[in-house]
Amino acid sequence: MEIKTDFLIIGSGIAGLSYALKVSETGKVAIITKKKDTESNTNYAQGGIAAVLSPSDSFDLHIQDTLKAGAGLSNEVVVRKVVESGPAAIQELIQIGVDFTRAKKELDLGREGGHSRNRVAHAADLTGREIESSLIRAIKSKKNIAIYEDHIAVDLITQHHLKGYQKKPEEKIKCWGAYVLDVRTGKVNKFLSKITLLATGGTGRIYLHTTNPAIATGDGIAMAYRAGAPVANLEFIQFHPTSLYHPEGNSFLISEAVRGEGGKLRLKSGELFMQNYHPSKELAPRDVVARAIDFELKKSGDNCIYLDITHLDKNFIKERFPNIYQRCLSLDFDITKEWIPVVPAAHYICGGIITDLEGKTDIDNLYACGEVAMTGMHGANRLASNSLLEAVVFANFAAETSRKFSKIEKGHKFPSIPEWSTKGVFDHKEWVIISHARQEIESLMWNLVGIVRSNSRLEMAKSRIDILLEDINNFYHQNPVTYEVIELRNITKVAELIIRSALLRKESRGLHFNQDYPQKDDRNWKKDTILKSR
Repeated sequence: MEIKTDFLIIGSGIAGLSYALKVSETGKVAIITKKKDTESNTNYAQGGIAAVLSPSDSFDLHIQDTLKAGAGLSNEVVVRKVVESGPAAIQELIQIGVDFTRAKKELDLGREGGHSRNRVAHAADLTGREIESSLIRAIKSKKNIAIYEDHIAVDLITQHHLKGYQKKPEEKIKCWGAYVLDVRTGKVNKFLSKITLLATGGTGRIYLHTTNPAIATGDGIAMAYRAGAPVANLEFIQFHPTSLYHPEGNSFLISEAVRGEGGKLRLKSGELFMQNYHPSKELAPRDVVARAIDFELKKSGDNCIYLDITHLDKNFIKERFPNIYQRCLSLDFDITKEWIPVVPAAHYICGGIITDLEGKTDIDNLYACGEVAMTGMHGANRLASNSLLEAVVFANFAAETSRKFSKIEKGHKFPSIPEWSTKGVFDHKEWVIISHARQEIESLMWNLVGIVRSNSRLEMAKSRIDILLEDINNFYHQNPVTYEVIELRNITKVAELIIRSALLRKESRGLHFNQDYPQKDDRNWKKDTILKSR
């Protein structure tokens, strides 16, 4: 089956949905989402969205906080443009129905690690869910936006899929949409589009412990890289310091805002320890806090440390963190009286597909927004609550340019794109390979490419992932395409790219810490780590 549209959006988080709303004013929109329409990293974001919203704050302060967190790799031009667009973006969200928490009539602004002012707008501790649901309601009111649930993109369609195609020197790669698997029917369909936006989110499920939902398997990065788009800074993985440690916790995130409101990190003995690692103690940047916890756990052999907010007012805790309070209560402990057991977990990737200031990638007609993109905003470490800000602001930038292009391309004609081929494919009945390989990759990445790295661990990981990559690619080409096969193929490729990026960077900066190169090296490594396939 062939589906033609003006705008194809792969992913349904804040970036994809914000973009869809804007471009729907110009043409037909198709949104592909792997699961249901609300399943995304946005929906799991508890903390909030950062913007300059009070008289005591300023753009320059927010910019400096972001640049400081980025450890020398943030693009100041990008940071300024995003930060200065923040207040208007918040107002747009309010206009579509996002109900941010207020103190009397003013927005209740929280503060998180790395911020010098209170500037985090939030909806209690379920900000992502509130934004996502408001965007979905707005999307469903538009007649020219179609959502394809239970659909997963297999690969981007470029001229490399054309029959008899031979690349010419310096020829620009073009994107005409994607081959997409309808999970319910098992059929791979062609989605042809003037413009394609990758908004597929992050890569957390590459790791054994993560705060990300099950769909965060790095699909957009893998597809774009295979198509020829350059990717950058994939070594910078943000490990959230405080994921709930509980057999039934399922990597439940304990928001940074809990520490922002006065939460204290304690060892099993009750001893406070963050003063030994940073002057800001619990409000130090996430990479510092995660490494501190990792070091203390390795030193003690304990399974977790504890986050203590029992000194805060009981009613305040329930009102400020209702979701966290109820979730922990359902697991039989009361955070107003008991410490919260926590461990670090993979949370956010600061690298991704390289884009310009309008969200354009190096491939014609292909854009990327949100966590899948490397815009230059986050550098070597993301400032807390800047991710939702970047996603919605860059969605606006990309939509503005896309609408102009769509108007010019009214008579757009697509080349003759072949149907998805199943030639030479049959079921080898070896599906156990998928679960086994996935478990191996998750453990390999956690143990060898985690919070603290070394040359020997990274080389060991590279040797093993190269073998797995070849085996899984062979499996992919010989067996029917399924949801699980597509995810495994993408997970393996992105894991390999992360390892290669980490091996290239001969220093420690931001979220990348290699104990063989413990210092930052501005002379040689104050630059992006770029990988390209074609």
